[in-house]
Amino acid sequence: MVYPERFSNLPAHAWPRLRALLDVSDGGGPAIHMTIGEPKHAFPAWVMDVIAQNAAGFNNYPPNEGSPELRAAICGFVNRRYGVPLDPDTQVMALNGTREGLYNAVMALCPETKNGQRPTVLMPNPFYQVYMIAALSVAADPIMVPATRENGHLPDFAGLSEDVLNRATAVYICSPANPQGVVASRDYWRDLITLAEKYDFKVFADECYSEIYRDTPPVGALQVAQEMGADLNRVVIFHSLSKRSNLPGLRSGFVASGAENIREIKQLRNYAGAPLPQPLQAAAAAVWDDEAHVIENRALYVEKYDIADRVLGNVPGYASPEAGFFLWLPVENDEAAAVKLWRETGVRVLPGGYLAQDYDGVNPGQGYIRAAMVAPKAETARGIELIRDCLYPQ
Repeated sequence: MVYPERFSNLPAHAWPRLRALLDVSDGGGPAIHMTIGEPKHAFPAWVMDVIAQNAAGFNNYPPNEGSPELRAAICGFVNRRYGVPLDPDTQVMALNGTREGLYNAVMALCPETKNGQRPTVLMPNPFYQVYMIAALSVAADPIMVPATRENGHLPDFAGLSEDVLNRATAVYICSPANPQGVVASRDYWRDLITLAEKYDFKVFADECYSEIYRDTPPVGALQVAQEMGADLNRVVIFHSLSKRSNLPGLRSGFVASGAENIREIKQLRNYAGAPLPQPLQAAAAAVWDDEAHVIENRALYVEKYDIADRVLGNVPGYASPEAGFFLWLPVENDEAAAVKLWRETGVRVLPGGYLAQDYDGVNPGQGYIRAAMVAPKAETARGIELIRDCLYPQ
């Protein structure tokens, strides 16, 4: 049998690699899982009531682009949060989890060639793995640009060569960033959108962690595009209820942009999409309309930021996260640190190199481990204390 060559040399995915690394030995205590970013705070209890009240909708095929109520709720959120008014009929589409949208955006919006050449898709390094797979799926060259301590963990796309930029069709950028927890400033977004206008590519803004922050709401890409008077088709934003509302299993997200982009994304989804069932769309609409539970959830993460700062504040190289729920902790060797931590304490973390690829022979993630602060406060505090005592003894 013959299989696609574009996927033949993929590295093993992070989670099978992690199991192969850690599961060959027993943990040194009760397991504390700080690997995957799966929120464990309670979601709003009334979500189940909304699903039950709309259960008859399981008997119907759901609307592909999202129900009118869901799209209106999404637009309401975007306007409240960013001050950007959107047309629910032409500028937003519901997603079955944001990963679907991040993947299909390249499929729907990026041309097969650019200036007569093989296109490029730009992304930070470390990066969310779907960015790379999306680029490979359209036969584009994934260009991974280091996001390191030296550049504030935000990649310098303007520093790329003219050849790469002239072939660029899209750039992925995550803010707040996974895994580093940094936030793109208004100036960073403005410079990136200006670069995209100069070289005619689109900005895919992965903003799934936008509602988890200390005190200042992170600025958004579409917000800055509107302030600049840029064409909203230049920017595509992606949001999710997974982190904002502790509902990763609901699989509800959305994509928003200018009407031309959304028209193309909808057209692809007409043929290849898997829309959210109607009762879940009803629940998602209610959740996007509610901010009280988001404020309560954010307060829980702020408490965890304070715990991390108190426990790890004296660790050389420790950077307190601005937003999101990950700790990006410096180590000498990422795999060795993860193994030591597991064997001696029972804490499971992810080697940073599993989230990155080699760039000029260097993997920018290998000097870090990623620890997710998603468990309840007491368990998270215990995990952070064990990390300090095991890896950073005083």
